[in-house]
Amino acid sequence: MQHTSASELLGNPDYPAICYGGYRGLSRSEQPTLPQLKEDMRILHQMGIRFVRTYNVQLPHAANMVKAIDELKQEAPEFEMYVMLGAWMDCAGAWTDAPNHAEQDMEANQAEIDRAVALAQQFPDIVKVIAVGNEAMVHWAASYFVAPKVILQWVNHLQGLKASGALPADLWVTSSDNFASWGGGGAEYHNEDLEALIKAVDYVSMHTYPFHDTHYNPVFWSNDTLRDKGQSASDNRTIEQAMERALAYSQSQYAQVVEYVQSIDNSKKVHIGETGWASVSDGFYGPEGSRAADEYKQALFYRGMREWTQSSGISCFYFEAFDEQWKSAANPTDSENHFGLFKADGEAKYALWPLVSRDVFDGLTRDGHSITKSYAGQREMLDRHVLQPAD
Repeated sequence: MQHTSASELLGNPDYPAICYGGYRGLSRSEQPTLPQLKEDMRILHQMGIRFVRTYNVQLPHAANMVKAIDELKQEAPEFEMYVMLGAWMDCAGAWTDAPNHAEQDMEANQAEIDRAVALAQQFPDIVKVIAVGNEAMVHWAASYFVAPKVILQWVNHLQGLKASGALPADLWVTSSDNFASWGGGGAEYHNEDLEALIKAVDYVSMHTYPFHDTHYNPVFWSNDTLRDKGQSASDNRTIEQAMERALAYSQSQYAQVVEYVQSIDNSKKVHIGETGWASVSDGFYGPEGSRAADEYKQALFYRGMREWTQSSGISCFYFEAFDEQWKSAANPTDSENHFGLFKADGEAKYALWPLVSRDVFDGLTRDGHSITKSYAGQREMLDRHVLQPAD
């Protein structure tokens, strides 16, 4: 039985990571079953994934996912999968008309931490990281964000449990948040509590989303340089260069966080807790918006991020494994529903076509569906849905 520590997993290219939610339905009240979670873990394992991140433990999903991995390990000792467990944090009055960002929802947050601790104690060979909060400090999370002092309180609590032997000493504790929350953005995030938090965590888990920022930063899709060189705006090289800019944008955000974090504590590593690219959008990122969303651009971003992080000793929990339709149940073509590398029925999007061609998923199914290529594997059909940058 493996007992690999977080320090051996994070930054190790032999342990590729991904964000995972197994929800199939239009509401999280429809919980995935244990057999469904096990078939997803088999798919991800065959894909090469060895580290999965999930987001909260109020609902049965996270505990059942860990149980599914445990059962798969019992059935086949060579099966290897580890978990980064996210404990959700809310401010007082979260999700109401009057959130109080100066205070926390103590009862809910305590219960969430207690559930995460119990899972880490029960499955120390699987749960290797606990992240306190998911985008819990970033100010645009207006319904629930908390100040760094709240995250710091719970990080210190978990570190105390480690010191006392109540949690494994090699379990790592972090918070998973937007790059700006970790000091990579404006000075409004820089304060003594954040500095203390950087010193308290075992590493920093940052999020970077150039996909979303394409709406706010049109320079991503500027064709002026290309036209000066006489290239056609419909040339796929236009898209490739735009996606190179998107990758460079994430690299810049990462570098900003590293610079700030190391100015506080030069021993702390920075890894990527979330980044991703949607394949469909009818809103800001679709045909009438930034035109960022399609499977071709998603594949370029995914491959670029993997190549960069794998070669640089950075763990990247890519968002995400499977499309989840509950995220925007009232609007099936909302981008939030389409960040998966697999569609909800198990179809592999363009980024994963090479794995399907190599028969990596032979014999595996998702809800009775074999793993096949999107667009029936026909590139010309996919190309009809590729959005060229606007003039």
